Amino acid sequence: MVRANGAVSLRELARVVQTSEVTVRRDVRALEAEGLLDRRHGGAVLPGGFTRESGFPQKTHLATAEKTAIADLAAGLVEEGEAIVVGAGTTTQELARRLARIPGLTVVTNSLLVAQALAHANRVEVVMTGGTLRGSNYALVGSGAEQSLQGLRVTRAFLSGSGLTAERGLSTSNMLSASVDRALVQAAAEVVVLADHSKLGTDTMFQTVPSDVITHLVTDEPPMGDDRAATELQALADCGVRITVASVSPSDGGEASGGRTRRDVPVPGPRRHVRPGGGQPGATLRSAPLPPEQSTAGRVADLAPRRR
Repeated sequence: MVRANGAVSLRELARVVQTSEVTVRRDVRALEAEGLLDRRHGGAVLPGGFTRESGFPQKTHLATAEKTAIADLAAGLVEEGEAIVVGAGTTTQELARRLARIPGLTVVTNSLLVAQALAHANRVEVVMTGGTLRGSNYALVGSGAEQSLQGLRVTRAFLSGSGLTAERGLSTSNMLSASVDRALVQAAAEVVVLADHSKLGTDTMFQTVPSDVITHLVTDEPPMGDDRAATELQALADCGVRITVASVSPSDGGEASGGRTRRDVPVPGPRRHVRPGGGQPGATLRSAPLPPEQSTAGRVADLAPRRR
């Protein structure tokens, strides 16, 4: 499967071979030891995948069900008549397909794929940045893209990236992409990050959005045993990031499950407090029911001050 697609997620492998992700993770580790593939957080790629950024065809095969569930929840944050910016990425492309159903939107983007998804949407105005085309992810980058965003002001920015940590925030492996993403952030009153669990705890070369600038994170539920991702979620919550976690049901073959849920997901690991001198206690994750207008499965984890 890795040879055919360039990359594959552990969840998809477990579904295909009808076994647990724990077993698949062990087997992938053994295959890596033989030099047949390289492990990535949440998946596997062809050997040498760590030395370069994955191209668009490879990214489309990673965490597809998770990206669908994340996009469903993120679309519920957008209201009719809003003006937003949407960055480049496979997850933001999934979001754009759902935004096509929301009338009165103005969407500013540097992504050809986002623009294509919205090209035939009724009553959705698409504004593209200038810039130089970066073929690996079909995005416009460079000074032309950044200058076209100067003076722009919108309600929200929806961004993805290569990694997300509480310490550095969102990051990417390409300098030009990072620079444009920073310009997108400057144009928005709120910043919403879309990142599947495989990116949690991963730190790449160029920082795009510091943790204290991220307003909202939409992600999927880390698999059992992924303590690093779960602990990173708690650390991001303690930084003040609102977190929405989408549920992906293995019984549906990897598709997002229907209905609503209030199921709590344990977040292991130590809970961080605000640094000394901050004057506020730390925050903890708590679940809340989804608003009635959201039709996809998931849980909303809002910040609540820890009682003493």
